[in-house]
Amino acid sequence: MNLSFDHDRVVEFTQELVRIESVNRPEDGLSEAPVADAVAAEMRSFGWDPVLEEVAPGRPNVICIVDGGLPGPTLMFEGHSDVVTAGDKSQWTRDPFGAQIVDGRLYGRGSADMKSGVAAMIYATRAVQLAGPFPGRILIGVLCDEEEMMIGVKHFVASGHCVGIDGAISAEPEAGEICAVSKGAIRLRVDAHGKMAHGAMPHKGANPVNALGLATAALAELQQRLQTELGSYEHLGHTFVTPTFLSGGSIEQLNVIPANAVLGVDIRTTPNVQHDALLLDVRALLADIAASTGVDLELTVIDDRPPANTPQSSKVAQALVVGHETVTGEPAVFGGVPGTTDGTILWRDGGIDSVVYGPGGKWIAHQVDEYVEVAEIIQATEVFAHAAVAFLTND
Repeated sequence: MNLSFDHDRVVEFTQELVRIESVNRPEDGLSEAPVADAVAAEMRSFGWDPVLEEVAPGRPNVICIVDGGLPGPTLMFEGHSDVVTAGDKSQWTRDPFGAQIVDGRLYGRGSADMKSGVAAMIYATRAVQLAGPFPGRILIGVLCDEEEMMIGVKHFVASGHCVGIDGAISAEPEAGEICAVSKGAIRLRVDAHGKMAHGAMPHKGANPVNALGLATAALAELQQRLQTELGSYEHLGHTFVTPTFLSGGSIEQLNVIPANAVLGVDIRTTPNVQHDALLLDVRALLADIAASTGVDLELTVIDDRPPANTPQSSKVAQALVVGHETVTGEPAVFGGVPGTTDGTILWRDGGIDSVVYGPGGKWIAHQVDEYVEVAEIIQATEVFAHAAVAFLTND
């Protein structure tokens, strides 16, 4: 197929999306809805027929099918419309929602993670369509809430949209690596219920802070055991068990042992970790601490996301190899996603071979002065288009 690209417009559209503060903060009137509207409007300008499905109030998924006119497989391009907060905007050297281009870099929250990827996959699909007809179809999903509980992709799967999809590419920033494996995540909350007492008479109480301190130490030992037994997984490294939040008592009442305290834990797993078995280990160590301290420890699993492990030999991964090498003239490099993406849900719950590849540095997401190289947006657009052709034509 003779592909041609609108390089200027894909960069301009990225800027338009970055200028929308699509943080999930309804109390400030912010959500993904304006991005969904902008994406749908761009699609309609091509004559496409996008559907907006509301997942939660003000939080729609955008789903659009571009049919090639010939029998063939279905490829999904997936991205998310939300961004994390910019934090303290005074720490940024440029407006986090200004989408300025300086020295070849487009700055702003979501520039890499992942509005450039969204723009690239849309304009790649447009290039394939204009060069058509082509076999099969391309399904574009711009989904809400990837940064929090992934309700967008979970709704997409539960609604039956995965039926008939033969492979998926999530356009997250991966610095040109084809990431067929991704870490899983388990997010835990431990509520410690003890007995309030005077700080001068700790023997009259049951200190939940002490109990959670012991839990933190036990979790560190669990991490060490997992890393020793399992070693480092290719492209992903080690499993991590990380306490991220501990709260109990009050700075105004330093002489009071509180009745309750809370611990948050973020576990990042590799494909050789069985989540059910790991959770049994966590429950067992908490039960031992509860028995020794007299503090009740209540465990809540807030979210459980699997590691994804799509074979490098899969059709969708090899299509990206073709696309990358065609555009860059360099050998494709495989890597891994250190976090989780919507692709992990598509892989586990949707049963779809899912890989991650997109413009932007792998480690730049969520940082102050987030940026993406303009050249990477253009390159990813071309790679996505050539990958789509290779996938759909079985070439």
